[in-house]
Amino acid sequence: MQQDTDFELFRDTYKRFLNDHVAPYYEQWEHDGLIPRHIWNLLGENGFLCVDVPEEYGGYGAPVHYSLMLVQETARAGFGSLAVAIGGQNELVSPYIQNMGSEAQKKYWLPKMVSGEVVTAIAMTEANAGSDLQAIRTQAILKNEHYVIDGSKTFISNGLHADLIVLVAKTDPQARAKGISLFLVDAQLEGVEKGRSLKKIGLHAQDTAELFFDGVHVPVTQRLGQEGQGFAYLMQELPRERLSIAMMGMGSIWGAIDLTTSYVRERKAFGQTLAQLQNTRFVIANAQIKAKAAQAFIHECAQMYHQGALTVGHVAALKCFITDTQCDVIDQLLQLFGGYGYMQEYPISRFFVDSRVQKIYGGTNEIMKEIVARDVLGK
Repeated sequence: MQQDTDFELFRDTYKRFLNDHVAPYYEQWEHDGLIPRHIWNLLGENGFLCVDVPEEYGGYGAPVHYSLMLVQETARAGFGSLAVAIGGQNELVSPYIQNMGSEAQKKYWLPKMVSGEVVTAIAMTEANAGSDLQAIRTQAILKNEHYVIDGSKTFISNGLHADLIVLVAKTDPQARAKGISLFLVDAQLEGVEKGRSLKKIGLHAQDTAELFFDGVHVPVTQRLGQEGQGFAYLMQELPRERLSIAMMGMGSIWGAIDLTTSYVRERKAFGQTLAQLQNTRFVIANAQIKAKAAQAFIHECAQMYHQGALTVGHVAALKCFITDTQCDVIDQLLQLFGGYGYMQEYPISRFFVDSRVQKIYGGTNEIMKEIVARDVLGK
């Protein structure tokens, strides 16, 4: 009971943070196309970054569901760009360093990530290698005590603000999966260049960029884990990444329902509120039913993750189901706003455009279905 109370207090504290430090400024961030750098310091100062990091590395050692809640509540509030940014730091990069990092790497990087001094990005995707990570071309060739890295990455979340980049590269260019390794690349190193901010149909404030690596010398001590084990590490951490995406989707579903139910109770048509019309009631009911089913699936997977039992196949099914449901439900809810739903000044429009990428990143839903099919049918 005490644990539940502590969790709800933490949730309430974070919701107040969003209300005080994000809500008044978020529209401007969307207009500017970038979340300001200082928000990372505020998140760190208030204890909302990498909360599951052990105390010896500057964190709180909180259970993982505390961390996942931050992503869900950010999305529920309608701040999708910030949810993606926080998810990149807390749910992607932090677990890689915690689980594969050397003691020296953890002591150096994790406290800075907790405080917000260091913003992180993970650089996997390339122009010709999206879901097929084995096809990446970025190379890291060992020369004496350094790896020399050449290549480029695209669609990198937190790319412009990134101080630390977890880079996926080929240490054996002739191999596929067994030739992949991971590196901790300080963005200040010579040869690291941040490209343009990429314009997207949604998540306008989310920092998304191209990254270029031209003869970057990365010390051997900054390889993450063992050489040639990078693909295995990526597969190991996919459950957390996809669980995080599902949490974001779940938050977005609940947020859109909250927004729409308030609107239909106030908006009138044909002499009555929209909430009194049967079509409206059925759309809201259908959204609620799907949300409850999605929430149950997420709860099951979160429990499995906590127990170390969440498989790649099971979380692939979750990621596909939640993000498909998210897009379907929000599309139906937007319809209840009529023409206003298509106007950017109405937040439901942001829920709509921000949701579409959920079916693409973290592995496309087509790939998710193939993973599930392999579980059922074999190769």
